[in-house]
Amino acid sequence: MADTRSILLVGVGGQGTILASKILSTGLVEAGYDVKMSEIHGMAQRGGSVSTQVRFGKEVHSPIIGRGAADILVSFEAMEALRWLEYLKPDGKVIVNDYKIPSVPILMGKVDYPEGIIEDIKEKADTWVVDAAKIAMELGNAKVMNIVLLGALVKAMDLTDIDWEQVIRNNVKEKFIDINIQAFRKGMEAVELAKA
Repeated sequence: MADTRSILLVGVGGQGTILASKILSTGLVEAGYDVKMSEIHGMAQRGGSVSTQVRFGKEVHSPIIGRGAADILVSFEAMEALRWLEYLKPDGKVIVNDYKIPSVPILMGKVDYPEGIIEDIKEKADTWVVDAAKIAMELGNAKVMNIVLLGALVKAMDLTDIDWEQVIRNNVKEKFIDINIQAFRKGMEAVELAKA
């Protein structure tokens, strides 16, 4: 394994990208890794782009992931995956949520939501497509999409030796613990299915 691994999580404001990144970082720190995390909030409150960069390893000097340097890109929204694809290593992997959130120009009718995004991403990178929205809705709460994607990431990066369920218990409100743990497990399963 390379000394430092780089994870880029991207989404739209309100999708829980930052909570997922914080749970990820907490679990990695508890497992003994040096972890650096940085957050970029665009117009997050208005449905704008949000990205977090998590780097971990034996010794990490910078939280910043440059273009062409991410081992894995986790996109909470389809168009965001395309927007951030240039940050992926040539042999990097993508986990993309098959979910669309129209931007303001799309909502105003100035442009159309691009067609064929998932296919385009698949042509450019090794990609797992996860329908986190469907999984979250089946569990009864759309807001756990982020934890579904966290589970998918953990499985894809083979970080399953960390007690993620305990980390989730320590980082979400008590009344949401059970549904978040279910979402995490379903996300791990979803990556297995996406690989098949």
